[in-house]
Amino acid sequence: MRPIRLLLPLLLVLAATEVRAQAAPPNFRDEFLRQFNNSMIKFIELAEAMPEDRYAWSPAEGVMPVARVYAHVGHYNYYYPASSMGVAAPRGLDADSVENRARKAEVLDLLRGSHEHVRQVVRGISDEQLAATTKLYGRDVPQWSVLLQLLAHMNEHLGQSIAYARMNGVVPPWSQ
Repeated sequence: MRPIRLLLPLLLVLAATEVRAQAAPPNFRDEFLRQFNNSMIKFIELAEAMPEDRYAWSPAEGVMPVARVYAHVGHYNYYYPASSMGVAAPRGLDADSVENRARKAEVLDLLRGSHEHVRQVVRGISDEQLAATTKLYGRDVPQWSVLLQLLAHMNEHLGQSIAYARMNGVVPPWSQ
């Protein structure tokens, strides 16, 4: 019994530090793109429905205004593939400064471009790369998990944006 007790902590450490490639679930790309497109289209429709004069609106001091929330999502649609999957943003796009966009047309261009970027990343990435291990917020994860984080992040801000819209008298177009 004693040797097992001494071996158990070592096995736990090895299990926690060992990194193995983990294949994406079956049909991952199709299901991810279905969910991503559904959410991103709603995000863009909401950004289109919000009047431009409300893009500077914020529910309280120190809270991101409407335009910043939208631009933040666009930024992270470029950030996650670049930082954790090795897929750079398109040439000429300074992804680190896009959150400063405040005009409706600029923000909509950013959202549409980032939508297409993520779609291209998902379509073009190999199964091996999807399974490859990467770092995400200090954790070792398969790269397909980064895409799940991207979707969760976007949906969190979609909910925030729906609340912002309703506070400004805008009904989300898909719920009219």
